[in-house]
Amino acid sequence: MAEGGWSYRDAGVDLDAAERAKEGLRGLVARTRDAHTLSGLGSFGGLYAVPDGVEGPVLVSSADGVGTKLKVAFLAGRHDTVGQCLVNHCVNDILVQGARPLFFLDYLATGAMDETVVTDVVAGVATACLENRCALLGGETAQMPDFYADDEYDLAGFIVGIVERERILDGSRVRDGDVVIALPSSGLHTNGYTLARRIVFDHMGLRVDDEFPELERSVGDVLLDVHRSYLPPLWPLLEDDLLHGLAHITGGGIPGNLPRVLPEGLGASIDRTAWTPPALFRVLERAGGVDRDEMYRVFNMGVGMALVVAADKADAVRTRLEAAGEEPRVIGSIMRGDGVAWSD
Repeated sequence: MAEGGWSYRDAGVDLDAAERAKEGLRGLVARTRDAHTLSGLGSFGGLYAVPDGVEGPVLVSSADGVGTKLKVAFLAGRHDTVGQCLVNHCVNDILVQGARPLFFLDYLATGAMDETVVTDVVAGVATACLENRCALLGGETAQMPDFYADDEYDLAGFIVGIVERERILDGSRVRDGDVVIALPSSGLHTNGYTLARRIVFDHMGLRVDDEFPELERSVGDVLLDVHRSYLPPLWPLLEDDLLHGLAHITGGGIPGNLPRVLPEGLGASIDRTAWTPPALFRVLERAGGVDRDEMYRVFNMGVGMALVVAADKADAVRTRLEAAGEEPRVIGSIMRGDGVAWSD
């Protein structure tokens, strides 16, 4: 305790460290500015001009977090990837409605201000914003020693994008007979980590530096693989009006997410033999003794994005995706009914 009475630092909040961290972030944030960014780091609110040339502009927003994937980052002492996961997840969530991102805001709450960790996390956020052509407009870093342990933090993000009213993907264009095309995930993405961690660390007894079975990579590397963005391969298809629907396969898997983009009266028939789940998921299923349906309900099982396209456009869409370096695979079709019906 400081002589003469308590200070904020004595209570666990280091304002000087917070200011140093903020100064260290100034350059990272500045790199993401674009022609529409009207404010800088330190403003009470971020200012962003709505772009011209958009017919009937509609703003699309979303908010999300990284979940218990952060626990793996804490164990591994690696904090440069979770910020990328956060941005890409949010980008995908508005992409499925036909929107491209405009700007992003992050919220980082920590027990103690570790300037290096904060810089690594925000550097990941800035990197993904640059890759997605999205301005990092602002954010907040909060020290809450009574809420979080000194070596832990929580991370959330907020995104705003734009779409022309006539190009909104809202399920209204989906028809009986449309084809479902899958794009591969880059791992667990940001869902299912509570179960995955229990299997890997508690049941299998692995540590973050151990080799993950069948993958010849460390547990930390495998579990911290970045949640990929689908904006680069899908935006050209959206611009050419080739997609009837998109579903970001997150928590709930295919059965919990694909029906969200289908109109009333329509469901999907999905063939689970149309693709082979990556080794990561096979190991988790086998080692954890997890029921197969539970696996497909909790994890993405190797499918990160599902596209709904007209049957007569499916070949053209696949060809364009392959030319973009993707590995698209037809996994099913739209039918009368509701929900997802599996065929094996």
